Amino acid sequence: MIELKGLYKSFEGRDVLKDINATFENGKTNRIIGQSGSGKTVLMKCIVGLLTPERGSLLYDDRNFLTMGKREKKALRREMGMIFQSAALFDSMTVLDNVMFPLNMFSNDTLRERERRAMFCLDRVNLSEAYDKYPGEISGGMQKRVAIARAIALKPQYLFCDEPNSGLDPKTSLVIDELIHDITCEYQMTTLINTHDMNSVMGIGENIVFIYEGNKEWEGNKEQIFTSTNQRLNDFIFASDFFRKVKEAEMQKR
Repeated sequence: MIELKGLYKSFEGRDVLKDINATFENGKTNRIIGQSGSGKTVLMKCIVGLLTPERGSLLYDDRNFLTMGKREKKALRREMGMIFQSAALFDSMTVLDNVMFPLNMFSNDTLRERERRAMFCLDRVNLSEAYDKYPGEISGGMQKRVAIARAIALKPQYLFCDEPNSGLDPKTSLVIDELIHDITCEYQMTTLINTHDMNSVMGIGENIVFIYEGNKEWEGNKEQIFTSTNQRLNDFIFASDFFRKVKEAEMQKR
């Protein structure tokens, strides 16, 4: 579980995050949503340690990341897995070598054990047959699945995903969503996803934090979105005709 308590972040005297309080639970796909410039990307960067908040607490299972020394932070980062927006695979490495990369850096296992673990992760995302291919030889959706396999190679407790469906067609996006959700439940990770994809939010949004102009405007799940009276959230979620009609249909059922 990750807990944020009174988190503030500013740039050049301007508050970008203001008193953020939120809880991201184990075994759930937690979402951060908001308009461009709302502060959600800054929030994600603070949580993973790329930015340092001026005030507040950032607790990883009761361990305050902001008061840790370098050695403690390095140890905690080994418990994190990352899925980047662009997949961020190494073009010169095979699929297997990409998945083995964090194992080669941080694991003390033998080469055979690292290969076995990497192949297990590739099999988990249904890509074991592509182990000897290069990123340029596989589709964008397959690259994202390789990125997921790499992210879980070290058996992380915390999984961070930055726009994991970016650039993917709707069918492939659904596959990636279901895969992330299944792995989160299977390994009971604390998964945190930064996204603009409302289809994804409505599909696997078990805990959702809506950021507006640096403030936590709303927190709840995908079911509670349909009964929310928060106008800013409604304007953001139901901007499209499709989602507005979905909400109208849901409200008629109640």
